[in-house]
Amino acid sequence: MLDALATVAPGKPLREGLDRILGASMGALVVIGDGPEVLNICSGGFLLDAAFSPQRLSELAKMDGAIILAADATRIARANVHLVPNPNVPTSETGTRHRTGERVARSIAVPVITVSEDQQVIAVYVGEEKHPLESIPRLLNRANQALSTLERYRERLNTVASALSALEIEDLVTLRDVVSVLQRTEMVRRIAEEIDGYIVELGTDGRLVRLQLEELLGGVEVDRQLIARDYFHQPRGHGLGDALLALSELTTDDLLDLKVVAAALGLPGGAELDMPMTPRGCRLLAKIPRLPEAVLDNILDRFETLPKLLRASIEDLDDVKDVGATRARAIKDGLARLAETSILDRYA
Repeated sequence: MLDALATVAPGKPLREGLDRILGASMGALVVIGDGPEVLNICSGGFLLDAAFSPQRLSELAKMDGAIILAADATRIARANVHLVPNPNVPTSETGTRHRTGERVARSIAVPVITVSEDQQVIAVYVGEEKHPLESIPRLLNRANQALSTLERYRERLNTVASALSALEIEDLVTLRDVVSVLQRTEMVRRIAEEIDGYIVELGTDGRLVRLQLEELLGGVEVDRQLIARDYFHQPRGHGLGDALLALSELTTDDLLDLKVVAAALGLPGGAELDMPMTPRGCRLLAKIPRLPEAVLDNILDRFETLPKLLRASIEDLDDVKDVGATRARAIKDGLARLAETSILDRYA
């Protein structure tokens, strides 16, 4: 559906043609795809194979039949076509044009667009989905409301993430602290996903919304991965990617339950949220500049937990493969600065 919406987004020639049809108070049925599966349900009409233009589309819409476009919507393949989809395919529509459009979309893997002459609405059908296109001002209003919500959730995420960093330094982390941060990252991700849909539908009018979204999302996905690596206990056959996928598949109600979130991630002690947890130190080490991933993994394998890493001397770090004396000193100084900053942020 997002791919289909991108094709009819403002700024695209197809959207201009559809707006022309709507402005002229006409109706239309447009199929994006001219493969054999589409041609098999076509009857009559005219073979055109002409370059697409908004003007041509609006002129062809004056005829009653469907208009068949190439899969990339750059050419008009046929016009005034009578579509004969399987009549046994269920449909919830009542109008002839919309009923045919829904049946074609459900029968064949191609987007179908209908323009309602009476209701003045453009609808996109893809498979079982139907998406009526909304006006640009209304979409922008929704996107701005979602951005405001995302900003509040991001501020809350920053707060709980900073608290987790300080607790890690003090070795006072509980399962509740870890799950709370991962819960917030998933909430932020879901709001961002909704905004991304608005951006696709807005087309060229969604540039500023995209810039704001990218700014608000900076570092969220990286932190989510690092926190999961820090605390994730891998049961047999259940990897880190599977755990994060399970988190993304939780319903909204389940996401609000910290115990359910802990169980989905495979974290131990899901029934006891106050049980102590010990991080490996991935997130803290990742904040040290110019530290290659391979070296980070070697350090984690050597010290296993963050408390051991914080107690390690420069000589201990120097003994780790590929670290060296200079890098060991930089790591030790960097960890000390991060620890001090985290504590100051928590108690300031």
